[in-house]
Amino acid sequence: MRSYADYCKRDTFLGLLVYVHDIILARNDASTCQVFKDYLHSCFRMKDLGLLKYFLGIEVARGPKGLFMCQRKYALEIVDECNLLGSNPVDSPIEENHKLALADGDYIEDATQYHRLIRRLIYLTITRPKLSYVVHILSHFMPNPRREHFNATQRVLRYIKCNPTLGILL
Repeated sequence: MRSYADYCKRDTFLGLLVYVHDIILARNDASTCQVFKDYLHSCFRMKDLGLLKYFLGIEVARGPKGLFMCQRKYALEIVDECNLLGSNPVDSPIEENHKLALADGDYIEDATQYHRLIRRLIYLTITRPKLSYVVHILSHFMPNPRREHFNATQRVLRYIKCNPTLGILL
């Protein structure tokens, strides 16, 4: 339902995303977008970088079927940070019939690395929704991660290493 507070033309869309000092404009009408960019430029010192290619670790590619978004560089950084670039890849992010909730191994003394890894994996789910389930499961153990939980995160990284270019098509 259309809002009565929306006074723009019915067939024109202009979306604005602002993050700190970066701005993304999405539009369906190039002339309206140019007018808006000229206005912003008159108010602020700005540089137009052209078509969106990379933003906050997300790579964007345009094609005839739509926009493809992936986090290849970010995914490989995570794998490299955990020294798993040379490890064998796996074909699934979590073992079938896992028993992570029943894990009774030793607790990890310093859980900082586990916390950081889970936070990074959560951000990776933006373009890799298939990871959402396993990351959700592993995030439950953030207060007291055990060795088995950390090993499961290593498996997720080996799965990511298998195909770091997976993403979503919009």
